[in-house]
Amino acid sequence: MDVTSLAELLREAEEQHGRYEPSAPKHHWADWYAAFIVARRRGRAPDEAYADASAVLEAARR
Repeated sequence: MDVTSLAELLREAEEQHGRYEPSAPKHHWADWYAAFIVARRRGRAPDEAYADASAVLEAARR
């Protein structure tokens, strides 16, 4: 992955995380960003990646 592509994914993750943050349980932003970026790299659409990242954090709480 090149720097430009990673920067774009980080910006997208930042924007999407803004939706998640207000109602989310305590977490470290990097965990959610990482799950979101992995999902996007696997070809998931932004809304799917959002759901995937949120589910990863929820599963980690259990």
